[in-house]
Amino acid sequence: MKAVLGKEDYLDYFSRVLKKLEQEKDYVTELDAATGDGDHWANMYTGFKKLTDSAEDLRKENLSGLMKRCGMLLMSGIGGSSGVLYGGAYISVSKALEGTEEIDLETFYNILKAMLESIMSRGGARPGHKTMIDALDPAVNVLRRLLDENQPECEVLEAVKEASRKGADATRSMRAVFGRAVYQADKGEGHLDPGAVTMYYQIEILADMFLEKLK
Repeated sequence: MKAVLGKEDYLDYFSRVLKKLEQEKDYVTELDAATGDGDHWANMYTGFKKLTDSAEDLRKENLSGLMKRCGMLLMSGIGGSSGVLYGGAYISVSKALEGTEEIDLETFYNILKAMLESIMSRGGARPGHKTMIDALDPAVNVLRRLLDENQPECEVLEAVKEASRKGADATRSMRAVFGRAVYQADKGEGHLDPGAVTMYYQIEILADMFLEKLK
């Protein structure tokens, strides 16, 4: 059996991310209070709540159109730089999905790669700058390598989750290049980046949904 997700699965994904954010509210807020404005959780929750609340309208779109609409909703629904970065990322994903109605692991790679390139282009951050990129970039790299090696899909997905988790964990030892943490004496060193943590949540949830299809 091949792991494939469709439009309805992606709408379910938004609901799952929202539920995860609800569960991790105190943890993510605490992380952000240590290095940032303390509003990352609220911004992310507001954005994904907007997506779930718009599910009926989004369902009318094809997969590419759905991603474009999501990008526009996130731009207006998430405050601060996250709104621009996530909104732009989803709009880039919509272009990568033109003519596609099913998401297999190759398409999963195209999605993550489009998000990564968009976020780096718009925000100027790179791996090692203590941002969401540090959870996304390792996942993209591992996914590409293991797909090229024709590894079993379940092993690929588990490796993607692990790479993203380790990437998020690695931000603890990094010094911030962007954001309020830059103005701290330690530049946030010793603290996890909340944006990397919530990016890891998203990658983990999507990978788990693929894994469910393989069972």
